[in-house]
Amino acid sequence: MLKKYTVLGFIMLLMISLSCEKEKEANFTLNAKIKGLKKGVVYLQKDGDSTIIDLDSLVINGQSEFTLQTTIDEPILLYLKLFKNDDDEHYIPFFADKGITEINTSLKNFNYDAVVKGSKQQDLLNEYTKVMAKFNDQNLDLIEASLNAQKNGDSLVLDSLNRVSETLLKRKYSYTIQFALNNKDNIIAPYLALYEIPSANPVYIDSVYNGLNDDIKNSFYGKKLGDFIDSRTTSN
Repeated sequence: MLKKYTVLGFIMLLMISLSCEKEKEANFTLNAKIKGLKKGVVYLQKDGDSTIIDLDSLVINGQSEFTLQTTIDEPILLYLKLFKNDDDEHYIPFFADKGITEINTSLKNFNYDAVVKGSKQQDLLNEYTKVMAKFNDQNLDLIEASLNAQKNGDSLVLDSLNRVSETLLKRKYSYTIQFALNNKDNIIAPYLALYEIPSANPVYIDSVYNGLNDDIKNSFYGKKLGDFIDSRTTSN
């Protein structure tokens, strides 16, 4: 009997040791609050080569505030995902860097109510998405107007709206390119070039990449942008 308890004690000490080691190694902490959340599972995730990778998770049972942790080598886009046993996707993308990030949101409007505070990269992403939201609102108005023009059979108005829509798209691309060029010393620049304007004129994508300093070029997104440019050149 004594031997049994000795083994159990050893296992418990080992588990505590491993838990402490994991906590010690973690250099990124997400402190989050989801107003109205009672039950569900929250995940800290990142993009893998072909799938989403879970970095940490927690079963929620009554608490609306929680902490998730992981270890990262450099600034990278992560996701806070909420699973609440429905068919909808509930996730918030954010830029993480070593240290602490805070996310405050609500269960009712999980994605749209999210306020993220943390890394310099996230601050820039917030600035960028705020302007993009205005462009997207204008685009929604154009779509509604185009649908009405189609119903009314007004081809002249529809052609005019199409031209306005093309101009709006060019303005979005132009803003993204300029934003990336203005922040060429930040990892947000190659990220935006990769995921926001991959189909833009190659000259502009090359300009963003060539303007990056060596540290950013050798970063995760800098290397991915370089590979993207190389694959485009090879295919041509």
